[in-house]
Amino acid sequence: MLTQVAEGVLVHQSELLQNNTAVVQGRNGVLIIDAGITDAEMACLASDLDQPVVAGFSTHPDWDHVLWHAQLGEVPRYGTTRCAAFMRDLRSNADWEARVTAGLPPEIADDMSLELFGLITDLPAGEIPWDGPTVRIIEHPAHATGHAALLIEESGVLVAGDMLSDLFVPMLDFDADPIEDYLVGLQRLEEVADGVEVVVPGHGSVGSGDVRKRIEQDRAYVHALRAGGTFDDSRITDPPPGWDWVSDIHNGQVQQFANWRAR
Repeated sequence: MLTQVAEGVLVHQSELLQNNTAVVQGRNGVLIIDAGITDAEMACLASDLDQPVVAGFSTHPDWDHVLWHAQLGEVPRYGTTRCAAFMRDLRSNADWEARVTAGLPPEIADDMSLELFGLITDLPAGEIPWDGPTVRIIEHPAHATGHAALLIEESGVLVAGDMLSDLFVPMLDFDADPIEDYLVGLQRLEEVADGVEVVVPGHGSVGSGDVRKRIEQDRAYVHALRAGGTFDDSRITDPPPGWDWVSDIHNGQVQQFANWRAR
């Protein structure tokens, strides 16, 4: 279930939402980035690894990026300070499991255990502390609280979290400044683009040599949303079979932005 995308970097993609889990090989073990969404997939991932897991990282606190499985081991699971704080706050509510379960896709809810959900250790900006290649944390305000991309410098791989997808349009955070924060996030990714050969989005196809094209596509979408103009975006106008519902995300977002601006 693992596909090599660069030297020392492998990816597994889930069936339901095309979530991408990145595996970075170190000297004595692997780093798992966004471990997956179902127990079966994560257990299969664990059995396919040639090295033990020594660390995990969640790019942001959305439910499908903070799951874990016991077979992956009791290891540090990192995220940004804001991501970890968000998860601590969520788990402090007596009904947190019910809240999370209510938002899960019904077709996978029975194959997800929440005991290890969101147990994130905060990590200041910089690099992931592990015995492997340098992995830079690029935190930014786009999409979700405490979102970060990871740059594996040796391999030229950017693990982008929920950005730069060829399936999903940019999904903005309306609890903050949705437009400006997203543009800042794209700028942070653009600042490291010269060193990127492969981009691994949170959902969709792994890209080779097209990181700037993806950044520009997302930026054009955000500018069109702000201007209230026409969206010439293939993710809306010509989605792959079975992905027509991305237009529903887009249409809802147009309404959300109108409501946000009217506040």
